[in-house]
Amino acid sequence: MNAPASFSRKTVSLPIEGMTCASCVGRVERALRGVAGVLDASVNLASERAEVRLAGAADRAGLIRAVEDAGYTVSAATVELAIEGMTCASCVGRVERALRAVPGVTGASVNLATERATVKGSADAATLIAAVADVGYEARPVDRSGAANAETEAQKAEERRVLSRDLAIAAGLTLPVFALEMGSHVIPGMHHLIASTIGMGTSWLIQFALTTLVLAVPGFRFYRKGIPALLRAAPDMNSLVAVGTLAAYAYSLVATFAPGLLPAGTVNVYYEAAAVIVTLILLGRVLEARAKGRTSEAIKRLVGLQARTARVRRGATVSEIEVADVAPGDIVEVRPGERVPVDGEVVEGESWIDESMITGEPIPVAKSAGATVTGGTVNQTGAFAFRATAVGGDTMLAQIIRMVEEAQGAKLPIQGLVDRITMWFVPAVMTLAALTFGVWFFFGPDPALTFGLVNAVAVLIIACPCAMGLATPTSIMVGTGRGAELGVLFRKGDALQGLQEARVVALDKTGTLTMGKPTLTDLVLSDGFNRAEVLSRIAAVEAKSEHPIARAIVEAAGAEGLALPPLALFESVTGFGVNAEAGGVRVEIGADRYMAKLGHDVSAFAATAARLADEGKSPLYAAIGGHTAAIIAVADPIKETTPEAIRALHGLGLKVAMITGDNRRTAEAIARRLGIDEVVAEVLPDGKVAAIRRLKALGPVAFVGDGINDAPALAEADVGLAIGTGTDVAIEAADVVLMSGSLKGVPNAIALSRATMRNIRQNLFWAFAYNAALIPVAAGALWPVSGILLSPVFAAGAMALSSVFVLGNALRLRRVRAPMHDTARAAH
Repeated sequence: MNAPASFSRKTVSLPIEGMTCASCVGRVERALRGVAGVLDASVNLASERAEVRLAGAADRAGLIRAVEDAGYTVSAATVELAIEGMTCASCVGRVERALRAVPGVTGASVNLATERATVKGSADAATLIAAVADVGYEARPVDRSGAANAETEAQKAEERRVLSRDLAIAAGLTLPVFALEMGSHVIPGMHHLIASTIGMGTSWLIQFALTTLVLAVPGFRFYRKGIPALLRAAPDMNSLVAVGTLAAYAYSLVATFAPGLLPAGTVNVYYEAAAVIVTLILLGRVLEARAKGRTSEAIKRLVGLQARTARVRRGATVSEIEVADVAPGDIVEVRPGERVPVDGEVVEGESWIDESMITGEPIPVAKSAGATVTGGTVNQTGAFAFRATAVGGDTMLAQIIRMVEEAQGAKLPIQGLVDRITMWFVPAVMTLAALTFGVWFFFGPDPALTFGLVNAVAVLIIACPCAMGLATPTSIMVGTGRGAELGVLFRKGDALQGLQEARVVALDKTGTLTMGKPTLTDLVLSDGFNRAEVLSRIAAVEAKSEHPIARAIVEAAGAEGLALPPLALFESVTGFGVNAEAGGVRVEIGADRYMAKLGHDVSAFAATAARLADEGKSPLYAAIGGHTAAIIAVADPIKETTPEAIRALHGLGLKVAMITGDNRRTAEAIARRLGIDEVVAEVLPDGKVAAIRRLKALGPVAFVGDGINDAPALAEADVGLAIGTGTDVAIEAADVVLMSGSLKGVPNAIALSRATMRNIRQNLFWAFAYNAALIPVAAGALWPVSGILLSPVFAAGAMALSSVFVLGNALRLRRVRAPMHDTARAAH
């Protein structure tokens, strides 16, 4: 049933795009006031919102049309709703169809495992909630505050408690029913014992009383939801259980109180089937609820990393306040062993901080004045103070939680097939059950009515599509959660599916394969010269230069704690090099042609120069006091983890390419050292995009980059992976974010993607194969050849176990070992 096109509400808020001045405001207000049912409209240019006051019923679509006719647009927003009452894949399809039918909705995705709906468009939450209610479910807006998260967890815990209580009641009432009925069939002499003591009539009355209690108390949930859904011609899993158990119960009622209405030889009771079915399905629900709780543990752990309080300096006092009350610019103090409450920049003190929850790196990172710190990370040894730069929902941890939640709620392309099948699955099952009853009733052996009833009930119960609905989302939840623990954030859920299909991994060089800034890599001395003296004199001269190579040399001298001698007579010789007097000694620095021009012999360094050239480095020479003193090389060094990461990618059967704007000689030298298969060098940002398009001829391409110039290539690739230490622009353009600054996250992400998709395929195979195999058995297909029938009791047990199997299989992803697990943080 579709949501109504109109609604009743006092005010409606619309986000308006395209307004630039006061006349735009007036135009939008006049357009809205012209819509029937509108009392008044007020438009705010600063917030770009229109508040519309209504007389009663008004058509939201009409309001949107009025704004668009005036030349402006109502911007699409994303609304997240928590959905209650969904039990299977057909419920998901029903809620999605209801949401998509609401005027203004451009897209809706519902996830059974997270019990959430993500709706895009201009429809407001109240209209969406009404649409969900019309198809028999409850919805409420998702509140991302910590209090709301705690409340949601408390509600789920209460639901699990109620389910467990109802299971205990059902089991206690069902056990005597099962013993009285099945015991008389299974245990020799028990039938005679019952008949000679209480009598079969009394036995049936006891079974009637106990079964009635089972159906009316713990089992009532199935009828409360299943019967209305059936009457709306939109049956779900509850409908299957309701029809199956009521059929067995009603037949038993007639056999107990009006046996003359049944044909001779068909007077039997099936109270135990109805009671046991309810008990077993409740058992499945309890196990499912517990397993579902474990699938979201990654999010719970991330939320648990948030500090609750912070020590803030305000004026002359330091006070402990709630983290929510920390404002940007506040000076926050952190003691040893405490969690950093929000993001910021160190202003005093120094310490080591465990950032493993962000990067997956187990080694603490040194922090001193000017360093950035991240909320949720753990201070180790020292005390320090920092200035808060990001608080609340703007902190990195809050953004990580948001990314993981969005990825967990996403639908993969493979889920589309499941949705199309399950849309028709429950009605098809009910049709099959009716056909089963008809075939057995008209063509089966005596007692035909009994055979028809039992087999129809078995078909209804065995075919419940719970496992189908859970197969994909539970694996996504656990897989993306495990990724977060390894420092791999899937910003988009479909990246999970796309990444496992990748055949080529293309890598940016600077900042991805390498450290991203020039560093002194080689300083080879002539005989008779001292390293500290040579480096300090060279650095003193280069300190006058603005060239990046010069800065690298100065930084190297600073890192070694060298004092620079005084400088005089500095001269830069364009195209050759520089010279000056450092500490009263003449120092000349430049390429080999500069040394030749000055008459200095560099032949002693020929072997070193050849080696540096092979490594793609351009050597410089230094002459001190008229003698050749050293050969120097400055380069962007390869990250320590890069060679191992490349080997891991090759181990996964992937072709590795490098795309860089650097010169071809340097790029090819690096490629030789790392074993990279293909090199694309000397390209601009648009050239990177063209290169990726060419590489796509070899198969789906994953591109890894970190800079602003990588954003177009990240967007062009089938899957874009951004190094988390890179720019915000690159991260926003990527599908996957690697929180550590190393390439190790790439093979980890690909391996996790493959493991998750393999897990999803296993789940879907189990869910579909189980139904395909057991529906015919439940219908009695084996009876003609073997005399085997599937009891509704066993059907209920098998149905419950199928969901538990799917959830248990998904939970195995929590133990996935990444290819570079030795440097990744273990799950905890």
